[in-house]
Formats: sequence, C-alpha cells, structure tokens
Amino acid sequence: MSIPLVMTVISPDRTGLVETIARIVAEHGGNWLESRMCRLGGEFAGILRVEIPAEKKSALLAALQKLQANGLQILFRADPSAAAAISGKQTKLEIIGSDRPGIVREITAALARAGVNVEEFFSEVVSAPMSGETLFKASARLQLPAQCDLAALKIDLEKIAADLLVDVSFAELTSR
Repeated sequence: MSIPLVMTVISPDRTGLVETIARIVAEHGGNWLESRMCRLGGEFAGILRVEIPAEKKSALLAALQKLQANGLQILFRADPSAAAAISGKQTKLEIIGSDRPGIVREITAALARAGVNVEEFFSEVVSAPMSGETLFKASARLQLPAQCDLAALKIDLEKIAADLLVDVSFAELTSR
C-alpha cells in the first residue's frame, strides 16, 4: 500500500538540490506526483506531493532529514487530497499596476470576505517596459464557492483596484 505525502522544502539555492530530493524519493520507491518550486532571492523553496510505499515512509523521512546538515529544511504532512472536493467554479485573477504596499493584503481580504479559496498565487515586481516605473503583477487561480456572488466580488475588487491604481481581470477556467 502506498501513502501520499506533501512536503515543503526551503534551502539556500544551489545546483542539484531538486535532483538530490528526487533521487532520495526514487531510492525509497517513491513516485513524484506534482510540485511547485522556485528561487526567490537567494533561497530555493518548494512544495511537492509524493507517493511512497507505507513500509518505506520512515526510511524516506530519515534520509531527507539528513539533508538538514546542508541547510535544507523539510516539513512533511499527510496528503489531504482524500478530502471532499470543493464545489463551485475556478477563476483566474490577474492584477497589474503601480507597485505599492498593501496590494496583496487588500485583494486577498476581499477574496476571504467572499469565501474564495486562493489555490495558486504568483506575484512579482517588474520594471515597466516604456516608463521604467515599478509594476506589481500577480496571477491567481481561485476556487469560488457555489454560493459566491461573482458580480458582487467583481464590484468589490474593482473598487479596491481603483483605490490602489491597479487593473484587475477575471477569466473563468473550465478545467484544472
């Protein structure tokens, strides 16, 4: 019997880090199911989901814990994918505008008030192509609950966007 695990990893960035983790998972009969990983600043961070034979779980965790001597921190959790699926629809949210403190806080507060779950969130600050001003850009995949009033949410976000001087757009997603 195999068991699923979700792991978060953080470490000073270095060549071969993902390969080291993947090798240890494979050596213990594990299957790498999915992951999201990136370098931010000088740190490497990621979250991954693996499936491992139940009898090899302890050995896998021990092998990965040994990497802590090299500065890698790993947190393990049971995979919650067996939980009931959330009903509702998926939407993509895009945000772009002049950077300033509070954009993420304001937008996510409106989403939380509407009961919206943020499933993925990517953001960056970039230089505008023509003016060189600092732009904030974000993209999010959202799970809207069945009872969510999308029109009211859009109005709330558009008001916030006007106050923050950012553009907010939605696109309905048809599949995962």
